Amino acid sequence: MAKHAFVFPGQGAQFSGMGKNLYDAHPSVKDLFEQANEILGFRISDIMFTGSDEALKQTNITQPAIFIHSVAAFKTIEGAMPDMVAGHSLGEFSALVANGVLSFDKALQLVSIRAQAMQKACEANPSTMAAVLNLPDEKVEEICAAVQAETGEVVVAANYNCPGQLVISGSVAAIDLACIKMKEAGAKRALVLPVGGAFHSPLMEPAKAELAAAIESAVFNTPTCPVYQNTVAKAVSDPMEIKNNLINQLTGAVKWTQSVQAMVADGASEFTECGPGKVLQGLVGKIAGAAVTTNGVS
Repeated sequence: MAKHAFVFPGQGAQFSGMGKNLYDAHPSVKDLFEQANEILGFRISDIMFTGSDEALKQTNITQPAIFIHSVAAFKTIEGAMPDMVAGHSLGEFSALVANGVLSFDKALQLVSIRAQAMQKACEANPSTMAAVLNLPDEKVEEICAAVQAETGEVVVAANYNCPGQLVISGSVAAIDLACIKMKEAGAKRALVLPVGGAFHSPLMEPAKAELAAAIESAVFNTPTCPVYQNTVAKAVSDPMEIKNNLINQLTGAVKWTQSVQAMVADGASEFTECGPGKVLQGLVGKIAGAAVTTNGVS
């Protein structure tokens, strides 16, 4: 039987003005934004609607902003009944609201803790990420391992976005060297990204410890449908397992390609992206050739 998957974007999808149309058009969304402002202790809605691109790039702003927008977009879909959900990195928190594992307020509190912890880890450890295009995953992994052995510094495969697009993560020196070696090996591009740190790598270990304490003490409900989690790329329904995977996600790879492939194998034929931008629409198309609709893109 054909199944409907709902997917939620992560960091990088933000833009100035995000969510304003949803706020203006739906009283329930207005209430959601005001609730978010109260939980966070500042008017994030003002930054989302009129803030500069620079302000929106700050991890401690970006993550809650994308989460709020994504949940708002999902809630405006009449009769939305996902058969399965998934989120790219941060988007996993939005997915867990959509399938009832977390309440909006609890998820936002966790996202805020995660964002602040990641910001601190970035400031303590200058590090970065780079996108590698048109090189087999195995070759990227092999070069990362060789650079780690040579330099003694961290560089790992972090985001398996789609076939031919893998993001690596690590120290600045190791990323720079890895990019040179990726190009020598035939990569079309190996491009350092404008991000604040080495997300989804061992360099996020301090943030992981902080987030783990908050997640472990939070109530996770039984989901209404499975979530395909980044670190395991398969359907998960057990709340304790969901917690562990969410904690491990900070230092583990985002297996987006593998997650979408697993969803399709389990019957997904329709995907709806909820949140700012259309990043996942493009990735799902490249992974599975599946049709994707978007909701709440501005």
